Amino acid sequence: MWYAAAYPAEVEPHSLASTGARGTTAGGDEPPAAFRAALDALARVRARPEIMLENIPAPQRLAPWAHALAARVAEREDEDELEIASARFIVLFDPEGHESWNGTTRCVGYLSAATDEELVDDAMFSEVAWSWLTDALSEAGAGHHNVGGTVTRTASTRFGDLAGPEHTVDVEMRASWTAESTDLDRHLVAWLEVLGNAAGLPPPGVRLLGASDRPVDETL
Repeated sequence: MWYAAAYPAEVEPHSLASTGARGTTAGGDEPPAAFRAALDALARVRARPEIMLENIPAPQRLAPWAHALAARVAEREDEDELEIASARFIVLFDPEGHESWNGTTRCVGYLSAATDEELVDDAMFSEVAWSWLTDALSEAGAGHHNVGGTVTRTASTRFGDLAGPEHTVDVEMRASWTAESTDLDRHLVAWLEVLGNAAGLPPPGVRLLGASDRPVDETL
C-alpha cells in the first residue's frame, strides 16, 4: 500500500532529511543509540531522480523498534503517471539480539515490478534477479549475513472488459538479511539499486535517447 499522507510535506520526495528523528516503539521510549545511528545513516541517502522515496508507517509487532520506507518508479504515459515498480525497506531492531537473525538489526525488503514478458520463460531469471541483491550489497560495502528470500515471476492475461494491458508480467522479490553495523545507508542504497534493475532503469547518470534526442541528418 502507498502511504502518500505519511510523507512530511516539507521534505522533497527523494530526500529523507528528517529520518533520524523517526523510528517507532509501542511504548514511545527514546530509541537506543545504535538505532538512532542507523536512522541517521538512512537520512544521508538520496535516491536517483527516477525513484520517489518516503517514510511510511512501520510494523509494530515484529521487533521492539522498527522503521520503514517506501519507494516507487513511475513513467509518464500521455497525461497519466504509470507506476512500473514499487518497493519497501524495513529496519527491525532488537537491542537484546534475535537468535534467528544472529544479530540485532534485520533489514527486510519487498519489491514488485512489471518486466519483460520473455523473462518469464527464462529459467535463469530468478537466479539473475537474486544476484542483483547479493552483488549490490557487496558493491555498496554493506556488511551482512543470514540473507534469504524469494523471487517470484507472475504472468497474467486479462479477458473481457477488464481495464489494462492484455498481457502483463511481474516479478516480486522478498528478502531479509542481518546488518553487521549501523551503516544502513549502504544497505538502502543496495536495495534501491535492486529496485532500479527490476524497473529496467539505465545505470545512474545515463539517459536513454528518445526520438527527440536523436541527431537530425542535415543533408536530408
